Amino acid sequence: MPVLTEHHLRIGGRSITLLEGPAGWGECSPLPGYPCDPAAARRAAEEAAALGFPPARRDEVRVNALVEGPGFEPAALAGYSCVKVKVGAAGDADADLALVAAVRAAVGPGVALRVDANGAWDVETAVARLGALARYGLELAEQPVASIEDLARVRGRVTVPIAADECVRSVADACRVRELGAADAVVLKVQPLGGVRAALEVAAAAGLPAIPTSMMETSVGIAAGLALAAALDELPYACGLATATLLPGDVTAAPLVPHGDGMLRVRRVVPDAGLLARYAEAIT
Repeated sequence: MPVLTEHHLRIGGRSITLLEGPAGWGECSPLPGYPCDPAAARRAAEEAAALGFPPARRDEVRVNALVEGPGFEPAALAGYSCVKVKVGAAGDADADLALVAAVRAAVGPGVALRVDANGAWDVETAVARLGALARYGLELAEQPVASIEDLARVRGRVTVPIAADECVRSVADACRVRELGAADAVVLKVQPLGGVRAALEVAAAAGLPAIPTSMMETSVGIAAGLALAAALDELPYACGLATATLLPGDVTAAPLVPHGDGMLRVRRVVPDAGLLARYAEAIT
């Protein structure tokens, strides 16, 4: 392993370590409360900085917009071909139904619509909620329940396609999803999986369409997600990588944000020295 330079930052209360090496920059920034082994996140950052990324098969990636609550701005969804709506957090079926209905009304019938419950429901709740939400023409439901076994149970009882996310953190998990027929797609985040190459192995083991997604990272971390999306043989779904603006700051003056048609260009990110200094000073 070559010598890597560490930059310890704090952005909006988030602790972030950037690694600088001969191949570029990597990010280690486990999100508090989200299942991500810090050792895996560190491996992902080391891979990016020391080895770089696999060859790209595409130079642009389609991304989805994100709606996290009823205060969304319809204008912010313009240009996207897919929107993901967070549901389940409040445990309120009527609120979830109203939010998804409002988003569908805002974007019209031609935009793909997903929901993501982050494993908040049990099997019976998931079946009932997805049955009610199916009228809005859902493309996918991400992680409606927590375990792989429960995903399989839900998938056997609903018409909405299911995507596995937090329950897949290894090749063994991916094989289990495949064995049980638990999902129609798999959501891949580079840091929890230990790097782009490890994520590609998980995708191959799952044998399902993959949806690269970020973990509220800076543009350095998002660049790794883009590298994963660019390296996949096929990319049928929009990726959850339009998240740079969810942090109150970034390490580059040219953040990785989508242009007007909901596409992100695949490119390297080199942090600005002034921004590194600004956010490093916040923790000295």
